[in-house]
Amino acid sequence: MRRISPVLQQDGVDSDLISLIKTILAACREISFRVSQGELAGVLGSTLSENVQGETQKKLDVIANELLKEVILETGVVKAISSEEEDDIVAGNPKGRYLVTFDPLDGSSNTDINSLIGTIFSILPAPADKDADDASIFLQPGTAQVAAGYVLYGPSTMLALSTGKGTRLYTLDKTYGGFLLTEDKVTLPKYTSEFAINMSNQRFWQAPMQSYIQDLLLGKEGPRGKNYNMRWIAAMVGDVHRILCRGGLFAYPTDNKDPNKPYKLRLMYEANPMSMLVEQAGGLSITGTERILEIQPDDIHQRVAVILGSRHEVETCLAYHQKAVSTN
Repeated sequence: MRRISPVLQQDGVDSDLISLIKTILAACREISFRVSQGELAGVLGSTLSENVQGETQKKLDVIANELLKEVILETGVVKAISSEEEDDIVAGNPKGRYLVTFDPLDGSSNTDINSLIGTIFSILPAPADKDADDASIFLQPGTAQVAAGYVLYGPSTMLALSTGKGTRLYTLDKTYGGFLLTEDKVTLPKYTSEFAINMSNQRFWQAPMQSYIQDLLLGKEGPRGKNYNMRWIAAMVGDVHRILCRGGLFAYPTDNKDPNKPYKLRLMYEANPMSMLVEQAGGLSITGTERILEIQPDDIHQRVAVILGSRHEVETCLAYHQKAVSTN
């Protein structure tokens, strides 16, 4: 099993980028330890404040955010960071070459029940002609990402990482404190019989998604001609990890539960990095109408619909949406 630095060097990754990734992982190791201590460390439960998304912050959200922010800005190679837990961007070195966006603790509502959670991050090139405190420097499509990944805090702590040359899985070896390569070049199976979606929102979905899921539920007797299983962890990082390991489809589609908030997931902190990982493993990632990685962001906290996973299943779901458009 190889350590992460030689693998990235083999891919020709810039030394500053390797150093930045290793710094992010150092913070994630600390978060992993805090998570594993649970109630013993007094880090469970909620704070009395809300984040910019209007969501009640968990204690671990705040701790993870501060850890990541501190170590990333200390590298000197980062011009600015943007976090799901911060109202605005945080400026770093004006001459830094990279930008980092992150969800410090995806699925943090799972902390109190000892279920899967994780850290998601994305690294972008920093425009040299703009100031470090200019939020527009982050408004780049997902295709501009130079690296994306997540660290999953589960029975073992695992890293999924892509620098544009495939997606790899690493496992934290706690005996020496480093991540070791445990699966090289992850490949999603093209076909699947598993899907992950929050069925409690079914009545709020648009008609194409309603029809698509209903046909999956009809199983062998329906138009798809086979039985499907549903899996739902309520943490994107856990559901995407399962898909990278054995295929499947994950969706958090457009809904009308709150007309002012038709989308749930954040483009910069969740959808873009996860889309890069899935596409680099041979899958697809769309909103229902367009490829997520090609979206031009207009706000650092922008939300989007997400449908990603095994190629054939995502293409089939897309066909339902395209049919609806063509008949209207």
